Amino acid sequence: MASLIRWQPVSDMVSLRDAMDRLFEDSFVSRRGYPAGWNGDSLALDVYENEESLVVTSSLPGVKPEDLEITITGDVLTIRGETKSEEKVEKANYLRQERRFGSFQRSVQIPGALQSDKAEASFENGVLTLTIPKAEEARPKTIKVEAKK
Repeated sequence: MASLIRWQPVSDMVSLRDAMDRLFEDSFVSRRGYPAGWNGDSLALDVYENEESLVVTSSLPGVKPEDLEITITGDVLTIRGETKSEEKVEKANYLRQERRFGSFQRSVQIPGALQSDKAEASFENGVLTLTIPKAEEARPKTIKVEAKK
């Protein structure tokens, strides 16, 4: 025997609101650790400075160091690279494919008082670390204060 369920319009409105919240979160809020608007053509960077240098790090899993190109033109740092598919699947019936292959590029503005000709890049365990020394005039200076007698 079928049972009757009483219609409750308030609960239907709440579920509609939840659906709309999910729609906006999926569209504008970061998903799976990537920034909103990330489309796979760019890459995430961490840029920080210490007293001696500017340091840029980026996770680049699956990228080989020889497939990277790093340039500094004026005050713009550009990192280009390419990931290549390792296997060709002729008759694939993918249920989900999230790994991206192809070229990527990211350009960021950096402070101008750097010694870009002395920059060093290292690549370990899929993490690129770029260290650019600061020019002498950009390094902090300590001025000793003397008391007058």
